[in-house]
Parts: sequence; C-alpha cells; structure tokens
Amino acid sequence: MISREPTLERLAIARSMLLDPFGLDEPGLVKALGTIGEHRVDDADLYFQITRHEGWSLEEGIVKSGSFSIDQGVGVRAVAGEKTAFAYSDDISEASLLDAARTVRSIAAAGQSRRVKISGAPKIAGSRALYGPTDPIATLDSAQKVALLEKIERIARARDPRIVQVMAGLAAEYDVVLVARADGTRAADVRPLVRMSITVIAESNGRREVGSGGGGGRFGLGYFQDAQLERYVDQAVNAALTNLESRPAPAGEMTVVLGPGWPGVLLHEAVGHGLEGDFNRKGSSTFAGRIGQRVAAKGVTVLDDGTLPDRRGSLNVDDEGHPSQRNVLIEDGILKGYIQDSMNARLMGVDATGNGRRESYAHVPMPRMTNTYMLAGDKTKEEIVASIKRGLYATNFGGGQVDITSGKFVFSASEAFWVENGRVQYPVKGATIIGNGPDALTRVRMIGNDLELDTGVGVCGKEGQSVPVGVGQPTLRIDGLTVGGTA
Repeated sequence: MISREPTLERLAIARSMLLDPFGLDEPGLVKALGTIGEHRVDDADLYFQITRHEGWSLEEGIVKSGSFSIDQGVGVRAVAGEKTAFAYSDDISEASLLDAARTVRSIAAAGQSRRVKISGAPKIAGSRALYGPTDPIATLDSAQKVALLEKIERIARARDPRIVQVMAGLAAEYDVVLVARADGTRAADVRPLVRMSITVIAESNGRREVGSGGGGGRFGLGYFQDAQLERYVDQAVNAALTNLESRPAPAGEMTVVLGPGWPGVLLHEAVGHGLEGDFNRKGSSTFAGRIGQRVAAKGVTVLDDGTLPDRRGSLNVDDEGHPSQRNVLIEDGILKGYIQDSMNARLMGVDATGNGRRESYAHVPMPRMTNTYMLAGDKTKEEIVASIKRGLYATNFGGGQVDITSGKFVFSASEAFWVENGRVQYPVKGATIIGNGPDALTRVRMIGNDLELDTGVGVCGKEGQSVPVGVGQPTLRIDGLTVGGTA
C-alpha cells in the first residue's frame, strides 16, 4: 500500500468530508473568495469544519449519561485594516458560501485598504505531522468505554476506605478543518482529541474534601491503559486525602514555591495572555512596546510551542493555515516577541507565529496560546523547598483570573503546604496567591531542573471562545508574593 504525504492526506480527508458531499470544488472556493475581493480588502479566507464529539460520564457507580453530537459549517472572513467582517453558516453549499461572501465584502466599501489579489492557483501550505488523523471515537466501542469508567470507580474505591464518591468522564472528539485563503493557500488538519477526568470525594470524621485528576491528548482512547488510569486515580485520591489533613492557610507577603507541571497555569494566565499580539498592538498589555527589554529575572525563558507531538495544545496548522511554531517569547529574562495571528502580525509589521486560533467555524480567529511553558533551570526540587524560611509550597491550582492591562492576578491553590525552615509542616487549605505577572517574573529566585507539562486538561477562554491548550514549568521559587489565607 502506498501512503500519501501527511499534508496531502489531511487535505484529501478534509475535501472528502467538507467539499465533495456538498458539490463544492476548487473553482467554487475561488469564486467565493473572488466575490469578497471585488472590494478592497487586505485578507480573506474560508474556514470549513466538521466536528464529531462523544462524551460519557459515571457517578455513583453508574454510567448516567452519554452524548454524541455533530457540528459542521463554514466561516467566511474579510479583513480591511483593523476591521473584520465575518459571516458563518451551518449549511455548506455554494449558495450559502456566496451569500456569506457577499455579506462580508461590504467591509471594504470605504475603499481604504489595498485590493488583495485572489489567486486561482492553489498552493499547499506547509504543516507539521504531530499526530495522526485518528478518529478517536472509533478506537473503542461503547462497551469498552463504559468499562473504562467502571474500572476507574473500582481502582479509586480500592485505594482508601475514605473515598466515598467517584465521578469520571470520558470525552473524544474528531475535528476536521479546511482553510482556503485569498492568496491561494490551502491547508487542512485532522485533529483527534481525548480527555479523561476523575473527581473523588474523601470523607473522615464528618469532613469532606475533593481531589481531581485526569489527562489526555491528540491520540486514540487506547492511550488509557491500566497504568495510566492508576496514575490519574492516584493524583485525585492523594489530593483528596491530603486536603482532609489540611489546616487554614496563613496570610501575608511571603516566599511561594510553585510545583512543576499544572501550576504553569499561573504563567499562562499572568504572563501568556499579556504576550498575545492583539493586546500589544492596541497598547493595552503591560508588555506593550517592551521588546528587547528585561521583563523577568535571569534564567527565565518562556516558550509557546505548538509543535510538541500529541499534546493537547499542539496543531499541525493553525486556524488560518499557518504551520505551528516553537516561539521563544522571553529568553533569559529578555522579551523577544509576541504571539501573532495574521491580522495583528500584518498591522505590527511582523510575521505570523502560527497562533491564529478559533473555537469553531462560527468564530473569528485571534492570537491564542498553544502549549506555554518555562524552561528548566539547575536546582532540584529539594533544594528549592529547603531554601524556604517561611512560605507556601503550592503543588496544584484551581481557578484564577488576570487583568491584562495591569498584569494583576489572583489564583486559588487546590493543594498547598506550609513550609518552615526548609521543611514541609502540614497541608493548607484556602490559599489564594495574589500578584502582578510582570513583577512576579522579576521575583523568580530559583528555577528547578524538573520541567513538566500538564497531563492534558487545559482549556483557555478568551473573548467568549474556548480552545484546548497546554501549560508547564519546573519548580519555581518566587519571593514577595501576597498570599490570602483563611487563618
């Protein structure tokens, strides 16, 4: 059997699912783009998508719900200067496509932009081969999916008699996209995505505490073998049992040590959003106009990398048809660049970085993170914890929020410990970490050699759109953060 090159294979799959069934072909795409280009526009594109999603959930030992959905449609966009006109339809047909094209071309009525040349000669965009075109929904049958959830229930309850409730969820998604740009670029991606989530409740002496675990990525459901399930269960059970022993968290300004992996969500929120191109072009980010300046302590290097194989935040191509990239945002404390989509890159006079993302065909693309993480340093976790005189060691986080303009953030620690004289004393509950992202980066004093990425659970929200992302970091010591506690 002769297989096709991965980029051509994805294009063939996308055309067979998104064009052929609806009588669309290459001349039809050129006609729609040409309709938009009858007025002056800087850019135009068509974004076709079909998504199949399946979900199962277990509670009280019973698989209580299952769902399956299919969503498909096309988004049509014209860009003139800073203005975007956008229309979408869940009816993929030439008539709907041309109707949407006529709707968005009105953006250029003022004639203040250049006329983009509509190319009739398609060119295949470059792309990555980071994951296979697997349909994860088909990798296990329904009975096997139910059995997975029931196995989690058994494993969790067997861990400790204090586990009184187990909830588990299994989700699989098969997403196929096709991008047609005005310059003739054609790109496609076939994106598998799976996620297992586990929540347990532990009870002792009338006190109840919650722990969670899980993960996933861009592969089939066969990834969830017994050893992997046990790791997820251990993560959830250990968190719940630890919190049963927790005491009220002290409050005040203190040294905070962040554990590796998921605590990188603080980096994502407090720093990553501030490095997105739209905020910096408009001058609303605290990082605006600071390229080449020191924005963090020496040793701090932050990347946004959409090229990591099988990772939840990775993309073969972004939602504008650009191949994903490994973007160095901060290098040894110096700001090197921003995350860009096409429009903001053009307006800022730089190249797009493969970060144009959208939730679906019904949304406009914008600069978004993929997998954002800090590189490792040279200290061991034990050295870093031992360096704390009095402070907080936070190993897991719940929710948080950040103000992009000021950089101020607030995060709640779901698992944390009080440390005195270099020794962990006891777990604490109710700790919130308060600070300013750019300021916090300058307060990094020690960087661990234990870089970890999260297990594959991240979802990022921005302007009403949600996309899958990854985060990560090594163990970090940050001095002078404010901890809001309950003590």
